[in-house]
Amino acid sequence: MSEQALNYLKDNRERLLAKLTDFLAIPSVSTDSAHKDDIEKAADFIVTYLKDIGFENAEKQATAGHPLVYAEYNGAGPNAPTVLFYGHYDVQPADPLELWDSDPFKPEVRNERLYARGSSDDKGQVFMHLAVFEAYMKTEGKLPLNVKVCIEGEEEIGSESLYEVLHKKKEQFNADFAVISDSGMVAKNQPTILYGLKGFTGIEITVTGPDHDLHSGMYGGAIRNPIMALSHILSSMKDKEEVVTVKGFYDDVEPLTSEERELIEKVPGEDYTNATGVDQTISEKGYTAKEHTMGRPTLEINGIYGGYQGEGTKTIIPSTAVAKITCRLVPGQDPVRIQNLLEDHINKVAPTGVTVEVTKEKLSAKAYKVEPNHPLIKKAATAYTKAFGKETIYVRMGGSIPVVEWLEDIYNFPIVLLGFGTPDDRLHSPNESFPIDSFDKGMETLMYYWNEVGY
Repeated sequence: MSEQALNYLKDNRERLLAKLTDFLAIPSVSTDSAHKDDIEKAADFIVTYLKDIGFENAEKQATAGHPLVYAEYNGAGPNAPTVLFYGHYDVQPADPLELWDSDPFKPEVRNERLYARGSSDDKGQVFMHLAVFEAYMKTEGKLPLNVKVCIEGEEEIGSESLYEVLHKKKEQFNADFAVISDSGMVAKNQPTILYGLKGFTGIEITVTGPDHDLHSGMYGGAIRNPIMALSHILSSMKDKEEVVTVKGFYDDVEPLTSEERELIEKVPGEDYTNATGVDQTISEKGYTAKEHTMGRPTLEINGIYGGYQGEGTKTIIPSTAVAKITCRLVPGQDPVRIQNLLEDHINKVAPTGVTVEVTKEKLSAKAYKVEPNHPLIKKAATAYTKAFGKETIYVRMGGSIPVVEWLEDIYNFPIVLLGFGTPDDRLHSPNESFPIDSFDKGMETLMYYWNEVGY
């Protein structure tokens, strides 16, 4: 690799950080229509930067919602591989503002961290890629591989328009593989290969009894209580050993291999007590907490409500009760089938005297996994280790990134998740930040990686 490009990043570090702060200062909140102009401004910032770097056809593309930024670089020639780089420029709302120690859209460096909304998720990591492309072009006059850029403005609201765009413009976005930096490492300065993501699906259960709240003294013992009925349904879905009791739930689960369990064992254990405030972990029988979180499916009740919620007592039998349930899925499980199995189970165990309605979550995603020994993954691990000076570890994550599943479904190419965030970044929370060290070593990692896969 050209030492000139690496030295360029070091020599221009302060200027690049200043440019990043300009990007972070744009409040590109996708969920709030009041920031529509800011969304456009953030997209324009990226288009301008890409054109300045030397990308061809850098442009904003209209979607059904917020614009998508697309660009191409084909200067590496027809024999060089082509990568699709995906990221997003939209951010979460900053509320509650009073919990921030500094203005979320006036970036500030404190204690070797850059504080701003979007510093880690995902503007900071998107910018790192652009800065690396700049370093190559300013020193070598070319990139080591061909690049297609897809940076959207709706990730924080479910990438509502992206799936349709990728389908309609399949050839335009097609590549040999994809790289996404919208994730992190298990600890600061611990290079981490994320080779799997869980899928996601959910349902909402509504239990209805009487057509209005009833006096519990007059009707208790005669009318089924919807909250009690809902509690019965929910308690039937999992046993005391954290095993889901819904028939067929585990039928298609891809089992954890002994090799994967060894990889998971090498992952540093999380201090659950310090992170969560609980003094005991629970996991599916036969699996450790790390194995369950990373490689086994889960079923969780996310919310339950019904009846009187105010101060003191109100002696009623409520008319309705509602629960929201989500499942994190592993390879082999189909979200639609899981929804149907949940609905079948609920209808089977539902008590008499109430009406039960199941509403299925529209946004679902299958799990994603790439083989840890894939050449593109191995090269990423080598690049991480070279930049951070530590052995790279391999993990599967309990979270979901729908675009990953969509890219695999549409294009069937490998997806490399090169993330540089840390557990202390406070994504989606007040005081979001990104380590300056990750900024420096992350760009170094990207340089090593592009050089390895491109030349």
